[in-house]
Amino acid sequence: MKRKLRYGMVGGGQGAFIGAVHRMAANLDGQMELVAGAFSTDLKNSQRTGEQLFLNPSRIYKTYEEMARVEAKLPAEERMDFVSIVTPNFLHAPVASTFLKAGFHVVCDKPMTLTLSEAKALRGAARKAGRVFALTHNYTGYPMVKEARELVRSGKLGRILKVVAEYPQGWLLDKIESDGQKQAAWRLDPKRAGASSCVGDIGTHAEHLGRYITGLHIEELCAEFTSFLPGRRLEDDASMLIRYQGGAKGVLHCSQISCGEENNLNIRVYGTKGSLAWRQEEPNDLRFSPKGEPTRILRRGNADLSDAAKKFTRLPPGHPEAFIEAFANIYLEAAAAIRAHASGKKAAAFDFPTVDDGVEGMAFIETCVKSAKAGGKWTKFAKI
Repeated sequence: MKRKLRYGMVGGGQGAFIGAVHRMAANLDGQMELVAGAFSTDLKNSQRTGEQLFLNPSRIYKTYEEMARVEAKLPAEERMDFVSIVTPNFLHAPVASTFLKAGFHVVCDKPMTLTLSEAKALRGAARKAGRVFALTHNYTGYPMVKEARELVRSGKLGRILKVVAEYPQGWLLDKIESDGQKQAAWRLDPKRAGASSCVGDIGTHAEHLGRYITGLHIEELCAEFTSFLPGRRLEDDASMLIRYQGGAKGVLHCSQISCGEENNLNIRVYGTKGSLAWRQEEPNDLRFSPKGEPTRILRRGNADLSDAAKKFTRLPPGHPEAFIEAFANIYLEAAAAIRAHASGKKAAAFDFPTVDDGVEGMAFIETCVKSAKAGGKWTKFAKI
């Protein structure tokens, strides 16, 4: 396939946040171009968005169903290759299913669905369609996160004993959902966000980050949810104790009411031979502490890093890479998988979160909700 990949977007119209991030990330490496969209349930919003993005007006659609139907009928040299889904959570499953059935590959924001049962059904639909399905757990796109995973895989940490992950934010410390703040309103609405706000929005990132780096899967957990501001139907703070398969232990907390915090996702992994630590707000550095030796600060772009970290690094040392580049790495790997699919070649092991990660993420949310409702009772991880 000697051309740019063509994609359409559902969601991400005027007033949205993450849609623009996706578009910038997809555009970064010159591998793909936006050609169509159903950016909003408000057609005028969608049309204005398309106009700002210089899209053909005939490919701005009123609904995602119309978009899938019309795009599928276009000639091969015009039709889009995949769809990017950046809607609120409750639309992920129906939109993804519609485009899979129409023969398109899918890149979907997380969490993948509204419920675990929806996630399992969507996994079945993706497998039946035989299309690429990428989930944008974008923090795994950072080169130094990939370096952290290589340290674990190479045995330099020894047997993993404990994982501590946290994601504190402070943006919901005030009741901004009552003032018409769009993001807050839908993320705290069970009908649109699902059974969880804080865990569903950011706790899943912390859980997936730990699983990506260590390869550990949860056996059981106990969770406490709190809604600190009266009247909220979903939690704005959560704390979990975790028991991993194989005996390692974990602590995970996420919060949206932590005053002074912005996006302080961070993780520490402790093993029998060493430990590591990484912070999303300082993403180009990875702290590695071998047992009995001085702590080392590994930096993105340097020659002594693993090939996995080097592959996803664009700039020389000293030129910071960050959030957009991490997102772009997910798109870049998904694009490589889509090209491999189009060529009929056997797909290699591409490095991006898949529909299986989406199912496990929804199982994490469901298990946390179940435990919290039972007063923090230790709860077996939901079957996936």
